[in-house]
Amino acid sequence: MKEDIVTVLVEIPRGSRNKYELDPKSGRMKLDRTLFTAMGYPDDYGFIEGTLGEDGDPLDALVMDIIPVFPGCLIECRVIGMYHMVDEEGGDDKIILVPNDIRYDAIRDIDDIEKFHKDEICHFFEQYKALEPGKKVMPGAHMEDKEKAMECLKAAQARLKESL
Repeated sequence: MKEDIVTVLVEIPRGSRNKYELDPKSGRMKLDRTLFTAMGYPDDYGFIEGTLGEDGDPLDALVMDIIPVFPGCLIECRVIGMYHMVDEEGGDDKIILVPNDIRYDAIRDIDDIEKFHKDEICHFFEQYKALEPGKKVMPGAHMEDKEKAMECLKAAQARLKESL
């Protein structure tokens, strides 16, 4: 399998304000909280299997798909970029992907995405914690290209191997 192809477990479908997380004890989806802001996730959101992010959780993933899927769905995806951000707990990068599907063959890097959709993603992650007590996003968040996203992915894969 190509190194830019990964498996994403979707926890939150596009448009949802409910933040679901995979409960490691039961292996089932659990409602973590409802977003305090009046906005839903701009794309399907979950994590990349086989990784460990700087925050101690699997690396976050945002999957740009035509139709939202359901919590717990696995999708084979291709890395196209990332949203680099830091929150109240430290590094919290979001890898941006598309399904590994012929319909997305023209999308190879973050610059292949419409500017408006990139702006929506940035706006969401800049604001989604705004009304939540004790939560915040630090200034300086920004989009990165596929090359930077792959560096982040490889580091998260290595971090997991080192932790085992």
